[in-house]
Amino acid sequence: MSRVGKAPVAIPQGVEVAIKQDVVSVKGALGALSLNINPLVSVAQADGKLSFAAANDSREADALCGTMRQLVNNMVNGVSKGFEKKLSLVGVGYKAAASGNKLNLAVGYSHPVDFVMPEGITVATPSPTEIVVKGADRQRVGQIASEIRAVRPPEPYKGKGIRYADEKVVIKETKKK
Repeated sequence: MSRVGKAPVAIPQGVEVAIKQDVVSVKGALGALSLNINPLVSVAQADGKLSFAAANDSREADALCGTMRQLVNNMVNGVSKGFEKKLSLVGVGYKAAASGNKLNLAVGYSHPVDFVMPEGITVATPSPTEIVVKGADRQRVGQIASEIRAVRPPEPYKGKGIRYADEKVVIKETKKK
């Protein structure tokens, strides 16, 4: 069995977990999430912890056990603490403005780029060159941050563009005569 799959998921105070047939539902202060359970994995809830076990001895069941455990752990952390991704804009005149569930980007195009955030995802701009994407679902937060970054990814010669806050952009050397 995988090392990740062996570790139980602790359920913090204020988080409710319900296991019905083939669905795990997690409800907390920041929202509610659900996940379909693979038939190769069995889930058990006992004294404030969720444990996962492979249904058979196959390699696939063993791998899915660790995967399901981590997905449920991300759901529990998401509804209790939440996830966030920070992006920064680098470039002269590059700026972002959030209003409600919309994000307006001015990143060097002849037109502004507007993003409408889906349900459960919030966006904030602490400064005109910073974007913070928050939500309970880790996958959706990462996907939205990736889509925002794809509007103007960092270019390798000057480093201009939208990048993750912790991303290191390697600057290439230009041609010499």
